Amino acid sequence: MKTLKVLVSSAVVLAMLVILLGAYTRLTDAGLGCPDWPGCYGFLKVPEQAHHIEQAEALYPERPVESHKAWNEMIHRYFAGTLGLLILAIFVVSLKQKRLLLPSLLLGLVIFQAALGMWTVTLALHPVVVMGHLLGGFTLLSLLALYWWQLQPAPLIVVKQSLKLLFWPVLLVLAAQIALGGWTAANYAALACIQLPVCEAGWTTQLNFDEAFSLHLGYDNYEYGVMSQSARATVHVMHRIGAVITLLVVAAYAIALWRTSSGLMRNLAGAVLVLLVLQFSLGLANVVLHLPLGNAVAHNFVAANLLMCLVVIGYQLHRNKESAYA
Repeated sequence: MKTLKVLVSSAVVLAMLVILLGAYTRLTDAGLGCPDWPGCYGFLKVPEQAHHIEQAEALYPERPVESHKAWNEMIHRYFAGTLGLLILAIFVVSLKQKRLLLPSLLLGLVIFQAALGMWTVTLALHPVVVMGHLLGGFTLLSLLALYWWQLQPAPLIVVKQSLKLLFWPVLLVLAAQIALGGWTAANYAALACIQLPVCEAGWTTQLNFDEAFSLHLGYDNYEYGVMSQSARATVHVMHRIGAVITLLVVAAYAIALWRTSSGLMRNLAGAVLVLLVLQFSLGLANVVLHLPLGNAVAHNFVAANLLMCLVVIGYQLHRNKESAYA
């Protein structure tokens, strides 16, 4: 059991690092820094010697070697691959503990994440794949956190029955907003509107929902986006509106939990509130400061942790049939 706890704890930390590196890779436009997968221009690492670079550019003449972007991508792949091996180790150790559900889900998900990583390159940053890869990473972190909590002693949780029932729609609201954020990033719409509170003057006449939420199939390359400005602005506006709705819904739920519970649940509710306010502030800063790299990476990372905390709350609410309800 001790070995399993160490492995799962390490995987949680590594998953957070992979999410940070993934955001940094995407935001530095390095998603196609290596035009092949799993190597880089046919090498196991970024080609740096002159004859290797010449060979690489002969293989991929349409994509000259940009070492800084290629290294961003490969470092992300190295850490993601290490996380995959760590999750495989968790699965093997869990077999001996006869804990199969979460380890099996984790192993299946990390394999699917690897496939999404490959498709991100082979499909040239298709927005659906990019968004799916982000959601998969967030889900992986949340499931690892669930497993970590599953290995801890189960505390008695005292909450209102209504709060247990309301958890699922609140989780759905947050997940939908994260998906909308992923769609915004994948379609390069983060700077489609740079004024507050909603968008530039006349934005209501520019909305284009059909194109904004189309799958955009058939393009050879999706780098830097294929949407029109009006479609990108529509996605951006919906993400802003979703942010306000999410702030109100999740904050109301967290405040209700904080006021009516104690101990662990009260602390988790407080953490959600802090992360929620921080996330909303980072979103505003992205607009005002025109998407600074560090701020944008933090916005992605805090969203992952917000989802993780809310999922842990749900798990704690549902884990004990003997939990008391006010």
